[in-house]
Amino acid sequence: VQLVESGGGLVQPGGSLRLSCAASGFIFSRFPMRWYRQAPGKERELVATIDASGGVTGYADFVKGRFTISRTNAENTMYLQMNSLKPEDTAVYYCNVITYETIWGQGTQVTVSS
Repeated sequence: VQLVESGGGLVQPGGSLRLSCAASGFIFSRFPMRWYRQAPGKERELVATIDASGGVTGYADFVKGRFTISRTNAENTMYLQMNSLKPEDTAVYYCNVITYETIWGQGTQVTVSS
């Protein structure tokens, strides 16, 4: 079972990024997925969730209206569209799934700075 994030980078405040999470080794379409983030010196926090079909999503208050989680089950991939980025969104972003165990990707760095 493997999760691989990509799409992070350096962006100016107000900008946008789209993160991807490529999954392998399990039946992707059967499991809810999550995005988390961890800023330096802080605990890892839940950002967004999506159910197995992609029809139900949930967001932390600090990203509501700015971030959109989605998935393409035919491609075993989950996404996080991030708009109106703020410096406080700077963190390593991780995707997560709980199958028979909890699986984390390696993370992708997002830096929001002018």
